[in-house]
Amino acid sequence: MSGILLAGGGVLTPRGEARADVLIEGGRVAAVGSLRAGPDGATAGRQVIDVSGLVVGPGFVDLHAHLREPGQEWKEDIASGSQAAAAGGFTAVVAMPNTDPPTDSGHLARYISDRGRQVGLVDVIPAGCITMGMEGLRLSHLDDLFAAGVRVFTDDGVTVADSGLLRRAMEYLQSRGGVIAQHAEDPGLGRGGYMHEGWVSSLLGMGGIPALAETVIVARDLAVAELTGAAYHVQHISCAGTLDLIDAARSRGVSVTAEVTPHHLWFSDRQVLSMDPVAKMYPPLRTPADIDALRDGLRDGVIDAVATDHAPHAAHEKDVPFEEAPNGVTGLETAFAAVRTALDPDPGLLFERMSVAPATIASLERHGNWIEPGIPANLVVVDWHEQWAPERFLSKSANSLFAGVPLAGRVRFTFSDGRLTHDSRLDIPAPSPDSGRLR
Repeated sequence: MSGILLAGGGVLTPRGEARADVLIEGGRVAAVGSLRAGPDGATAGRQVIDVSGLVVGPGFVDLHAHLREPGQEWKEDIASGSQAAAAGGFTAVVAMPNTDPPTDSGHLARYISDRGRQVGLVDVIPAGCITMGMEGLRLSHLDDLFAAGVRVFTDDGVTVADSGLLRRAMEYLQSRGGVIAQHAEDPGLGRGGYMHEGWVSSLLGMGGIPALAETVIVARDLAVAELTGAAYHVQHISCAGTLDLIDAARSRGVSVTAEVTPHHLWFSDRQVLSMDPVAKMYPPLRTPADIDALRDGLRDGVIDAVATDHAPHAAHEKDVPFEEAPNGVTGLETAFAAVRTALDPDPGLLFERMSVAPATIASLERHGNWIEPGIPANLVVVDWHEQWAPERFLSKSANSLFAGVPLAGRVRFTFSDGRLTHDSRLDIPAPSPDSGRLR
């Protein structure tokens, strides 16, 4: 059988959504239009998948996921993370460098991308450390990492506190096309905090992390980015004040982009009243007013992209007192539905924020393309209206705030370079050379 025909869906083309058929051949979109022959909708020699009533768009791109390999494979590995990503409609995932050892050299970046190719479900794109060992003392091998294909540089989980070191990194990358992505939290202001500093932390008698810890670093970084002309990306924005800083910097011509996570669009610090360690994350959940501002910022484009900050942990690691638990929640498998439900956007806006913009930020030319003949067939098919509640996960870890939460919108099929990598009808990922089902 030669080729796959996606028949009768709402296809997101460069000219907007249109009902059409999409022909996939040789790993690319071969044609878009009225392509079926005969009353039974079959085209000779091709597999036909009826996607009537569904939306066909560019595969999602995640700028921020922790796949844990190498070094922490009991939480997640590239095989299980790729399965989770494909189930969530992703065709490319940028893997954070806080592995063990940290991804501060080219050979480590090549290992991660090679493992992604071996698994074969999504493109796994390594991010590289800004500083050696993420210790904030000296720059990592930026030239070596760049030669290995790294375009996003971050010490995610740790802020680069040394402004001079950050300036040198920005100056080096400015002429080469890389982007500095920052986990923005002033280490002094955040020290001793476990959640957002506010009335909930006071009620619980728990050390808090003020929103000021984020905005102070973002303001500094924007000033350095303005000085150097470098591309600067703010990771997992959590508070309203950061949006004002970004908006003002853009008006001055600063090259700044930003991401927000699905969980920061949904949950506030009140979630911590339960003392459930799953609600412990970094940056912390903030106030309902911050949630409203983040949703508006994503709609308006002050925030460019959704990124999951997928942070899997083994059950025993989260099954401890709140203060002792590691930070983070999973998010790859629920991201689309969570954003769809929170914003109720039109499909074009959601795919812009979850596919087109993140692909542009990460310089992934093969992803995030509106559907037309000739593009690589990195596609996702979603049911825009299906109601469901997540119960089981393909990730090795299940530390999800969305478990059991009613959501609207579900991924039905994912295609990577024209290969079917997820089919919800089977409730399992499509087979790959190097992955079995992992939970």
